[in-house]
Amino acid sequence: MYPEHLTTPMAKDLTDHGFKGLETAEEVKAILGQKSGTALVVVNSVCGCAAGNARPGVKLALAQASKQPTEAVTVFAGVHKEAVDTARQFMLPYPPSSPSVGLFKDGKLVHFLERHHIEGSTAEMIAANLKAAIERFCD
Repeated sequence: MYPEHLTTPMAKDLTDHGFKGLETAEEVKAILGQKSGTALVVVNSVCGCAAGNARPGVKLALAQASKQPTEAVTVFAGVHKEAVDTARQFMLPYPPSSPSVGLFKDGKLVHFLERHHIEGSTAEMIAANLKAAIERFCD
């Protein structure tokens, strides 16, 4: 587990841009268990690809998209274990991956970016991928 005081600035990189930080399994279930609407979920991480690609790419996608998910939330790998484990249960059959990004519609995972999609991609490439999914699945 990473000390929260070290990860807080990384978490704020998303929460300062409208993402709700989820810290408990119950909070995750309340959002991802919804049977209507859309939710964009970022599994945040301390790794360099989260800072250099994932977080900037997600923020750029939301800034550029003409549609928006009902909810934009984040869990932090290595900090809030229960919340991350619960989010990953909703992301099955994909294996645990951080960073990663999932888009849910009406309680079902409809788009997913694993770490291997994020590593080696630019923030702009990630944004284009997510923007297309947001435009397709969000109302």
